[in-house]
Amino acid sequence: MTEMTSNFATCAGYEIHFTEWGGEATQPIVMWHGLTHNGRFFDPLARTLSDRYRIICPDTIGRGLSQWPEHPESEYRFKVYSAIAQELVDRLGLDKIRWIGSSMGGSLGMILAGGVLKDRISHLVLDDIGPEIPLATIQTVANAREEAPFFSTVQELADYFREVYTQLSNVKFSDPEWLSVALRFGRRADDGRITIHNDPRVMTQMTDHPEDFHLWDYYDAVTAKTLLLRGGKSIILSAETAAEMERRGPRPRIHLFEDIGHAPWLTTPGEFDLISNFLAA
Repeated sequence: MTEMTSNFATCAGYEIHFTEWGGEATQPIVMWHGLTHNGRFFDPLARTLSDRYRIICPDTIGRGLSQWPEHPESEYRFKVYSAIAQELVDRLGLDKIRWIGSSMGGSLGMILAGGVLKDRISHLVLDDIGPEIPLATIQTVANAREEAPFFSTVQELADYFREVYTQLSNVKFSDPEWLSVALRFGRRADDGRITIHNDPRVMTQMTDHPEDFHLWDYYDAVTAKTLLLRGGKSIILSAETAAEMERRGPRPRIHLFEDIGHAPWLTTPGEFDLISNFLAA
């Protein structure tokens, strides 16, 4: 295992923050987070794999320490994220890469592996995401959209994340693990209170541009070895979509987490082994 470093690069006109694990001489993995997370989502997995791979975990614009856009309504889109990702891997000199994408990061992985990085992505891990999202889920997100929460203490933020992700993902973390989530996903606001480390407007991609998530054409063009992780209680990836994915495109290997929702957090030894074995194949 190696220590994490924090780095910045200007890509497609934005200052992008990314954490990096492992030596430059090892094979690279890009790990891209979900809609409301940041690159620190992957800390446990990246730490575990860092003795074998060079790992890059970017913050998408509007999340973590990456720049916030001036026109979020038009810039929180996959066409922008794709340009950023392509320029980042070029700047870092990454030729053949493995891609692990959680939720939105998996959508971006499909777009790149079926498009401009088709010949460069050898392995693709899709964490509870498919080429379409149920319309009922999009409507639920639209109805529930709210302002960013603010808290007086980090512990209150940890309790908030516990409540949200226990309902959404059905993950079972210890108290120290929930505190770690708050430390990775929280920030101080101007008034000194604690809030989430992203622009709440990032949700507009799903609510205002649902067409961004219609990706069957990209998916069908993917030739990378593909592993699909599905939460059995997911509201994002239905059993019907997963079954259709198994018949089309890269015909992925599918691993079902029966008691997990959206999405598996990839923090357990079993999950580490599953991904490690797939990436080594």
